[in-house]
Amino acid sequence: MLRRNAIGLIAASALWASAEAENASNSCTNAVYLTFDTGHMGIAHFVAEVLRRQHIQVSFFAANERTQQGDGSLGDFWAPWWRERAAEGHAFGSHTWQHAVWRGDLPAERGEARFRIQPTAGPDAGKRLIWTEQQYCADIRHAATRLHEITGKPTLPLYRAPGGKTSPALLAAAKRCGYRHVGWASAGFLGDELPSERYPNPTLLQQALKNIRPGDILLAHLGIWSRHDPWAPAVLEPLIEGLKARGLCFRTLREHPDYLHWIAQHQGAEPK
Repeated sequence: MLRRNAIGLIAASALWASAEAENASNSCTNAVYLTFDTGHMGIAHFVAEVLRRQHIQVSFFAANERTQQGDGSLGDFWAPWWRERAAEGHAFGSHTWQHAVWRGDLPAERGEARFRIQPTAGPDAGKRLIWTEQQYCADIRHAATRLHEITGKPTLPLYRAPGGKTSPALLAAAKRCGYRHVGWASAGFLGDELPSERYPNPTLLQQALKNIRPGDILLAHLGIWSRHDPWAPAVLEPLIEGLKARGLCFRTLREHPDYLHWIAQHQGAEPK
């Protein structure tokens, strides 16, 4: 009898906690949207710990980038990490498979847009290539498909171009194949890819806490090779705690008002 009562109490507590979480989600009126792009993944485990400890969900944009450990950020080595984040309810979008940086538009050929592209990952890293619209879309789709394979969860019909480098023609091409681009707010550029000698962590934290406003999309990375004094752990948790103290809450891009209609129209649809 005592054991049954204990089990019943545990179940009731779980239901109460779930209801409390749902109520907290529904009551969030000053949301910000923290996003992470892949990088060398050296801080990935720490980021996951902080997100769990702070009980927040974020959106990840993933490319198959070179990492400090393993076979690329979307390789088999890191697959368990992505599955754990999916189980925690985080959202996922493509960052292009080869971290394909747009370098310019070219005249269309036979009615198809063309672009100068420079991948920073994969066998073509560092090369200046000419891609058709179909090739660019295929690279977006490759990362999205891999995320779905790893996590078993739908990938958002959203993507982020590496470096945020785009053109109207590039964005139109991505939309035609089912993906809408996500940038970030000016105040949401958290500066983790800037040289730490000129942009020390305390300065970046102070600026972010001062300038971020409700509705802002925030950008950080899962490790930057060139920054000598890593942004995380110095800034990440103090930033989250400081924004919470200002009355802000955290949501994924699934709930961003600018993307709700697009996601509803394209989530689960087979990209062209």
